[in-house]
Amino acid sequence: MMKIRLLAVLTILLLVLTACGTNTEDSAEPSESNGTDSSEPNGTESVQSSLPQLSEEISDNEKLVEMTTSLGVIKMKLFPEQAPKAVENFIAHSKDGYYEGIIFHRVIQDFMIQTGDPQGTGMGGESIFGEPFEDEFSSDLFHFRGALAMANSGANTNGSQFFIVQNKTLDPNLTKQMQDAEYPDEAVTAYEAGGTPWLDGKHTVFGQVIEGMEVVDEIAAAEAENDKPLEDIVIEKITVFE
Repeated sequence: MMKIRLLAVLTILLLVLTACGTNTEDSAEPSESNGTDSSEPNGTESVQSSLPQLSEEISDNEKLVEMTTSLGVIKMKLFPEQAPKAVENFIAHSKDGYYEGIIFHRVIQDFMIQTGDPQGTGMGGESIFGEPFEDEFSSDLFHFRGALAMANSGANTNGSQFFIVQNKTLDPNLTKQMQDAEYPDEAVTAYEAGGTPWLDGKHTVFGQVIEGMEVVDEIAAAEAENDKPLEDIVIEKITVFE
């Protein structure tokens, strides 16, 4: 019953964004461009009260990574318990240097920054599994500001591309919609600091920025044409702390 209600509310969230005059680019999905339309939301599982994104501490079942970009350092913690394949994929690619030299090919102020495509076009990249892997939706994880999530071109099409949510503000009308959907109070409060709740149940969240959001903001604010920075912003390396 709750799944049905949450699906309905996620749809309402999208409608509210449109009705409030949100820029269509800002409300677009992070995606891998492969010529196919993105699928509809798959729904979000019933929510719980344990929200690991809201703590900057690294627990025993989490991983710490440091992404050095040409504009600064971003530290993130990963959640292998909630998104095991996404985390395994990201860590393996990080350790083998797959992401080194890759640009942020899509940046949208007040939305997100996207990277992970060796081609730098949004059309490339692959997973470590040799094929796209399935979505991993968790009732513990949300698209809060600073969330690290997989970009996709539809359901179960995860490869190597990922994005970081940068949006700082949220339409107040969405708060009531989330409350009606029985989001945890902690999640509703966290979304007041920004985020993209309309992506819940559509993209796999597998990490959270714990240091360096000022770098994320700087990347998002870069001068761009068709959402691609005019000057390359590059991932220099990603360090995984064991």
